[in-house]
Amino acid sequence: MEVLQVVGIGLVITVLAVLIRGQRPEFAVLLALGFGILVFLLILDKVGVVISVFRDLSRKAQIEDFYLTTLLKVLGIAYVAEFGAQICRDAGEGAIASKIELAGKVLIVLLALPILTGILEAVVRLLP
Repeated sequence: MEVLQVVGIGLVITVLAVLIRGQRPEFAVLLALGFGILVFLLILDKVGVVISVFRDLSRKAQIEDFYLTTLLKVLGIAYVAEFGAQICRDAGEGAIASKIELAGKVLIVLLALPILTGILEAVVRLLP
């Protein structure tokens, strides 16, 4: 049912943004930003549930917290970078959006380096 609320509010905001964009394009961007924040607030408790399930699964599988923390950070960076890039695209700044996406990708690779290093070391140890 919540998805219907998000879609309904999104459609209303879209119509308002289209109507306003002709006279005040800066307000259309602010509407999009406000909607993004509203959606984030609406799903915030759901994110907590997802994190809790991930924690339970990692404990049952006896996976170190480091890996779960890294995974959650990677997901966070991906979502925040995508959100920022979409806002920039809505404002007509595609070049800035591309730079935000690039920064997000580099930060994700940086976070993944210890895991990749561990995997490569394990593979090297297995080789004769």
